[in-house]
Amino acid sequence: VFQSMSRKANCLDNAAMESFFHLLKCEKIYHHDYKSFEDVAHAAADWISYYNNYRIKEKNGGKSPVQYRLLTTGQSA
Repeated sequence: VFQSMSRKANCLDNAAMESFFHLLKCEKIYHHDYKSFEDVAHAAADWISYYNNYRIKEKNGGKSPVQYRLLTTGQSA
């Protein structure tokens, strides 16, 4: 795995991850006063679980990313 090395102010190759981290920071990190790094790490892990399993996305037809992936691949939960 290699880190993205795009030019400064050109995030077209990693726009999806830039958007994801923006949401994480806006919804979970910036509005809370955490006392330790472990608190931040735990909050981020909880939010990522929520984002993948419960947060519905309009572009996924009102389904969470996991539900959409299962539907499109024909797998069962």
